[in-house]
Amino acid sequence: MEEKQQQEIDITKVYDYAEYLDKKSGRCDNCNSSYFKSSVKGGVFLRECRECGMKKSI
Repeated sequence: MEEKQQQEIDITKVYDYAEYLDKKSGRCDNCNSSYFKSSVKGGVFLRECRECGMKKSI
């Protein structure tokens, strides 16, 4: 798990929340913003940071 946190974040990839928990709850791992837009498609809840575009499926 420690190794994953050291890797650079690829904002074009959709991360799985179960594998990549928030470093700070409710904050973007990449830019530390708390401003997200959310969508649901095919039963998957997707959270996208409005500042940098990092995505996580919740």
